[in-house]
Amino acid sequence: MTKAKASVLLIYTGGTIGMKEDPSDGTLKPFDFGSLMQEVPELRKFALKIDAYTFDPLIDSSDIEPGMWKKLAELIRKNYDDYDGFVVLHGTDTMAYSAAALSFMLDNLGKPVIFTGSQLPIGQPRTDGKENLISSVEIAGSREPDGSPTVPEVCIFFNDLLLRGNRSTKVDASGFEAFRSPNFPPLAEAGIDIRFNRDLIRRPSGEAFSVSTEMDTAVSILKVHPGITERVVEDILLGRRTRAVIIETFGCGNAPSRDWFLDIVREASSRGKILLNVTQCLRGSVNMDLYATGRALKDAGVLSGGDITTESALGKLFFLMGKSDDNEYVKAHLEQDLRGEISI
Repeated sequence: MTKAKASVLLIYTGGTIGMKEDPSDGTLKPFDFGSLMQEVPELRKFALKIDAYTFDPLIDSSDIEPGMWKKLAELIRKNYDDYDGFVVLHGTDTMAYSAAALSFMLDNLGKPVIFTGSQLPIGQPRTDGKENLISSVEIAGSREPDGSPTVPEVCIFFNDLLLRGNRSTKVDASGFEAFRSPNFPPLAEAGIDIRFNRDLIRRPSGEAFSVSTEMDTAVSILKVHPGITERVVEDILLGRRTRAVIIETFGCGNAPSRDWFLDIVREASSRGKILLNVTQCLRGSVNMDLYATGRALKDAGVLSGGDITTESALGKLFFLMGKSDDNEYVKAHLEQDLRGEISI
C-alpha cells in the first residue's frame, strides 16, 4: 500500500456505541453515521479518509447469527481493495464470538479488522465509546514504514487494549474493562502512544486474500457441572442433529469418571461425532494426560482444545465443518493452530 492517505471503512452493525439520546423523549436511538465527524470531531485530526456503512436493519448483539457474519465477511471482501483497514462497531455481548468467527472466515487477511464497542452510548458524557472508536480507527489506519498494515489481524479493541479476536472473551457486564485475553498477551496497549507488540502480530502468508462463508452450525455445548444427569448428557452428546459437541470441563480438562458418563462419550465418539474438550477456566489449558479423568476422555475419543476459548472453538468448528462433510478432516484440523487461536 503506497497511498499517502490511509482509508478506513467504519461498519456499524448495531450496539450501544452507536446510540444517542433523543432530546425530545429521552430514549436512546441510533445516530446517523453520515454525521460521524460532528459526533466525534477528534477523528478530523487523523490523516485518514473515513467512510461509514450502517447495517439495515441494525442487529442487537444478542441476535447475532452466522448469517450476519457472512454478510459482514462479504462486505469486507467487496471493499477490501478500496480501504486500508476496517472498524466494526458491534454490541459487546457477542463481540468475541463474531471476532473469532471472522478470524477464520477471512483467509490470508492482510489488513486490520478491528471490532470495538462501548458500555455507555457514545452520546453520554462518561462514554467509553469515543476513546474506543478513536483508537480503533487509528490502529486500523496504522502502517509500517514500508507501507504495510501494522496489525493485519481480526482484533478487539477495548479499554486501551488491542486483543487478538479469537483469543478474547467478555469478562465484565458493566465495567469498562469488558474484554480480556487470558491466555495471550495484548497485541497493543494505548497510553500516550499506542505501543504495538509487533513480535506477537501475525502476518499474511503471501497468498491471495479470500473469504469462506460456508458454515455448518450443527454444534452443541455441554457445560459439565456437579449433579449433571445422564439424560442431559445423553440428549446433548447423542443428539441426532448434532455433529460436534464442545465439552466445557473442569480445570485442565476433567469430567465425571462415572461409567454412565464415559459410556455416553464413547457412544458419541463411535458414531463419529466430533468432541472437543475446552476448559471452563478463564486462564490455562486442557491437558488430558495429567489426571485419570482427563485420560479417560482422551481414550474415549475426545480431542483437546488446548487453551482455546469457547467462543473461538465455536467459530472454528462452524468454519471447518462448513469446509467438509468429512468429520475426520475436521478432527485433523481442529487441534492445529489456524489463526493464532491456540498455543501449540
